[in-house]
This record gives sequence, C-alpha cells and structure tokens, in this order.
Amino acid sequence: MQDSLAAAAALIYAACVVNAWQVLPGPTMLKLQRALIFPALFLAVSLVLPLAIPLLRRALARHLWVSYRAGFGQSAISVLGGVLVLLVVAGFIVWQVHAAAHGGRYPGGVFSGYGAGIGLLIAQAILVRRLEREGGSDGSGEGIGGT
Repeated sequence: MQDSLAAAAALIYAACVVNAWQVLPGPTMLKLQRALIFPALFLAVSLVLPLAIPLLRRALARHLWVSYRAGFGQSAISVLGGVLVLLVVAGFIVWQVHAAAHGGRYPGGVFSGYGAGIGLLIAQAILVRRLEREGGSDGSGEGIGGT
C-alpha cells in the first residue's frame, strides 16, 4: 500500500507541475527551480535521512509497524483516505499557483513540501519492504504477517 501511495503522490505532483508550468508567470528557470529543483532536493533529504540515521529509521519503522497493527493501509478505505489527503494538499498547490498567476506570492514552499512528502512516502515503502522480509521489528517477535 505504501508503494501505491508513493506512486499516487508522484502522479498528482506531476499534474500540479504541468498546471503550474502553464499558468505561472516568470522565466523558465524560476519555474524550474520552484517546481522541480528545490522539491527534488527536499525529496532527497526526506528520503535519505530516515534511511541513513538509525534513530530516525527505527522511529519510522516503529510508526509503520504500529500503523500496520492498527489496520491502516490494510483496506481500500484507508488507502483512499491517504489518496484523499494527497489530493487535498495538491488542491492547496493549485490554489497557490492560481493566486500567483493573478499577482499573488510566487509559490515555492508548497512544491518543496510536497516533494519532501513524496520522499518520506518512498522511505516508508522501502522500510515496509524491509519489515516484510525481517518479519517486523517492533521487538514483539510478531511479524508483519501475524506470525
């Protein structure tokens, strides 16, 4: 399910970038920086840090394990709930882009924030795969399949 959410987030983000590219004023380099380069940096940081720093990796793995045991991500409704959250945030991006196209502040933070979220979703997907291989890591001895 983590893979599905990460893929949905990337596709939704791509649609937001296409929309922004069409309506935002300014030079191409400014659009490139705000919609692709800076968000890619935030994505990389939010992907690498939770996997590289043991304390963060353990905390995220514990969160995933507790979420799994609570049933989140195990039903179509919970996945659709996650996608709904992604769509609401994408709506915020579209709203910010619309405001900038009509003289408002140029958006940058919303793109970077969404990029960071995608990085975290990818990190979670990677950790879920590890948990599945290792049979869980919450210390209870009970694996992801309920062993």
